[in-house]
Amino acid sequence: MRYFYIKIMKTKTKLMTSGSISKNIIYFAFPIFLGNLFQQLYMIVDTIVLGKYVGREALAAITSCGPLIFLIVGLFTGIFIGVGVVISKLFGAKDLIKVEKALHTTVAFALLSGVTLTLVGYFFAPKLLILMQTPPSVLDDATDYVQIYFLGISALILFNSASGILQAMGDSKRPLYFLIVSSVSNIILDLVFVIYFKLGTKGVALATIISQSISAILSYRILLTTKDIYRISIKKIKLDIPLLKQFLKIGIPSGIQNSVISIANVFVQSSINIFGPIAMAGNGSMVRIQGFAFIPVTSFAMAMTTYTSQNIGAGEFLRVKKGAKFGIISSIVLAQSIGLIIFIFAPKLILIFTNDPSVIEIGILKARITAFFFFQLAVSHIMAGIYRGAGKSIIPMAVMLLFWCVFRVSYITVALKFFYDIRIVFSAYPLTWTLSAIVFTIYYFKGNWLNQSKLSLTK
Repeated sequence: MRYFYIKIMKTKTKLMTSGSISKNIIYFAFPIFLGNLFQQLYMIVDTIVLGKYVGREALAAITSCGPLIFLIVGLFTGIFIGVGVVISKLFGAKDLIKVEKALHTTVAFALLSGVTLTLVGYFFAPKLLILMQTPPSVLDDATDYVQIYFLGISALILFNSASGILQAMGDSKRPLYFLIVSSVSNIILDLVFVIYFKLGTKGVALATIISQSISAILSYRILLTTKDIYRISIKKIKLDIPLLKQFLKIGIPSGIQNSVISIANVFVQSSINIFGPIAMAGNGSMVRIQGFAFIPVTSFAMAMTTYTSQNIGAGEFLRVKKGAKFGIISSIVLAQSIGLIIFIFAPKLILIFTNDPSVIEIGILKARITAFFFFQLAVSHIMAGIYRGAGKSIIPMAVMLLFWCVFRVSYITVALKFFYDIRIVFSAYPLTWTLSAIVFTIYYFKGNWLNQSKLSLTK
């Protein structure tokens, strides 16, 4: 045990089981926030470059691919959430031997996942674009983008695995540094490939996979050369089946949740596609802008997952509840503040991407319908993060499956038969955010999630 504490003192890892709760969460969440911000900025640049220098069809093509990409990637992304929870609990419980096995199992699983996603995405994504009723005028550009993107998906998976390892050990700063380098590289390559070489959506896709490869190389250079407790040895990279089962037990519900939500979002995107390229471009532009409101939400959600799992692993259950309260309130305030800014300044913000009045009108319409409800989105994501950290990943999966998939799709399908208006599609988001937030809140106060975590820890 003494060896463990000596190692902790010499490393960049950080336990969040003692000290100021608010500082622990903020110090962990802030680098994630900045990393997500830089990612959002390079996505904004993608959109601006295509909208200004190529045209609205190219803009519609790339923005319509997001739900499809996450549909294919979402399952594995969710499983890596389970990886982080398990490693955080082991780290909080100071089980150094199992931490090492978990790290190498993570890398082995990432390598297998990358190969699988490359094959699935490259060969099946173009067929799914057709099923999504992607207009013929943007189909070729969208196909080029997704196929090139999936050729480089292994780099994204490897970076996410390395980032997850560092974050589970309490280090969220170095993943930030790598994201900054990746984002700056992406922006520069966007300008070179699209404006100078005239590669259009292909250029944006190439810029993305090259920048992702840079971040993967930088992060694994750290893992392979560090002398800290999270060092990766190539000879030790293999699947530990018992640990893999723990990863999957927590991660598969999160992965299913991601995939199911993505299926719903693909359906929603299909519903937007039927209104044509103008609607696709306007919606896609506002999605990029609204992404800034989601940044603090996802940052605090990730912080709360690690914070909760570490403190449960250490048996600090009172800290779990105090931290949950702080995380929920902070994310609500931040998300809704950004929502109000978007509501007020939507017309000027859309002008960043396009001068097309029709596209601007659609973007403003979406902002007016959704921006006042970002606090409900914050409640849903933060509470889902807390429950995952407590090992209760079935709960967020079930709630979001019901409301963000079944109800959302059913609502749009039925309502469009009576009112053929894109406002029906946009209104589905705040409606389902609100319903899921209500259920999550009831479970938080009435459920037995924390006591069950105590029991599982003593077994």
